[in-house]
Amino acid sequence: MGVINMASVTLYLVRHGQTYFNIYNKLQGWSNSPLTDKGLADAKSAGERLANVSFAAAYCSDTTRAQQTAATILTENNVSNVKQPISSPFFREQFYGSFEGENMNYVWDQVGRPHGLNGFKEIEEKYSIAKAKDFMKEADPFHDAESNDEYWHRIDRGFDLIRENDDLSDGDNVLVISHGNTLLSLMERYGGGKYDLSVRPENGSVTRLALDDQKITVLGYNEK
Repeated sequence: MGVINMASVTLYLVRHGQTYFNIYNKLQGWSNSPLTDKGLADAKSAGERLANVSFAAAYCSDTTRAQQTAATILTENNVSNVKQPISSPFFREQFYGSFEGENMNYVWDQVGRPHGLNGFKEIEEKYSIAKAKDFMKEADPFHDAESNDEYWHRIDRGFDLIRENDDLSDGDNVLVISHGNTLLSLMERYGGGKYDLSVRPENGSVTRLALDDQKITVLGYNEK
């Protein structure tokens, strides 16, 4: 497969609908919990808002919450021929290792404590979301949580998967179902300091990126 020689395609990144782990404030990276009734409504609302956007392709992680959200959005769409998303582990949320399924506040306190910090917000403010990934890998007793380098190596392969789609043309729109921490990480990396990283993107919100064979540019974030 060859990389597309393209000026740009527009990625519509939608955060999956609300899940039970979201309600219970549990870390949900590679682990999974079903969409709630509100989560299904989040996906339907996003689909209605994007109903007249013509998508040339759709991608999501291989988690149920992402697949359900993608299917709902594509069902609501009036103008696309795409009926099924391409699922790949490249689009998964950050892997939290042995902290998967634990209370978020408890875990981030454990991660921050060796550095004299309490919680994710203090880590992000003093260091960065990138550093929070490295701190979590250090704190994980099994050291299975993804480091920042491991995380981006995987996520970048997801963007390359889109670039390698020979059916895409310049100017096409692509649907991508994404995850909360991934969207924050993208804003830290590509947002140029314009976005408040202390506020998590809403379930069902839309973030738009311009993707070409060289770079990624943020067009809009957490739009509802």
